[in-house]
Amino acid sequence: MRRLNLKRVISFVTIFAFILTLCIFYTPFKAQSASTAKSKATKKYKIGLSFPAADHGWLAAVIVYAEQQAKELGVDYILTTADNPNKQTNDIEDLIAQKVDAIVMLPIESDPMTPVAKRVKKAGIPLVVFDRELNSQDVTITIRGDNKGIGLNAGKYIASVLGGKGNVVEITGVPSSVTTLRSQGFREAIKKYPNIKIISSQSGMFQKEKSLTVMENILQAQPKIDAVYTQDDEMALGVLQAIKEAKRTDIKVITGAGGAKDAYKLIKENKTPFKATFTYSPIMVKEAVKWAYKILNGEKVKQKVITLPAEKIDKTNVNKVYNPKAPY
Repeated sequence: MRRLNLKRVISFVTIFAFILTLCIFYTPFKAQSASTAKSKATKKYKIGLSFPAADHGWLAAVIVYAEQQAKELGVDYILTTADNPNKQTNDIEDLIAQKVDAIVMLPIESDPMTPVAKRVKKAGIPLVVFDRELNSQDVTITIRGDNKGIGLNAGKYIASVLGGKGNVVEITGVPSSVTTLRSQGFREAIKKYPNIKIISSQSGMFQKEKSLTVMENILQAQPKIDAVYTQDDEMALGVLQAIKEAKRTDIKVITGAGGAKDAYKLIKENKTPFKATFTYSPIMVKEAVKWAYKILNGEKVKQKVITLPAEKIDKTNVNKVYNPKAPY
């Protein structure tokens, strides 16, 4: 019995010593693992935001919403703005040099900014392009509105208001994928109506003052205009001002795009030819910043281009989107 008890004691002591050894070695390992996991979970990312200068209300709102989203996600960010492609290219190179974790870019123009995508990819930095597209496979993901849809829907709407016949003026934006697609969609829609003629197409550069001047010249050259398709709400406001100052009453309808609160207000009041716009909200940039964050946290990009729909806004539904306190 004593031998048996002694054997049991020895056995218990051996097991206890083994468990104690495990505890001694496992505890620091567990603490280190937990520390590593915590460090990984709380990594502070830095995102570069590269946008055109805020010479337009829509662009100003883009900057506001992008910064707002970055703060909500708890990431650091470096904001750069440029008024020409060379400056924006230099900005991107500076962001690469500062070793940002991801870049969100709204290109000033599509073609001049396309080569920079290769440099970003070579640096191993995810590139999220917003709004205006680049002609490159080096972009990680593109978030855009339905630019062709804006043109298609505007064309259908104008044709409906005009009863399938009339003279139409087109006011376009800057050289970019946005402008190209909005023109393509519009012309595709109008092609179905042989009695509707596009009598003039000129660039307002997405600016109110420029569009006002352009429209003044068109009004002097064209004695009969039934509708104006503008590719942007700011340009539509400039066009409307030119029409008012010229005291022209032949224009039945003006359309815009973008979702400016001033545009919504005029549509709501229904006292001018500005009858409809198509959604292309600057709040879309939040989705771009979110995607940069998701990619940094390991989410795989399954769809290289995400297109957000263009909804027609007229007097029948303007109340649901009009917010007088909106930044744009």
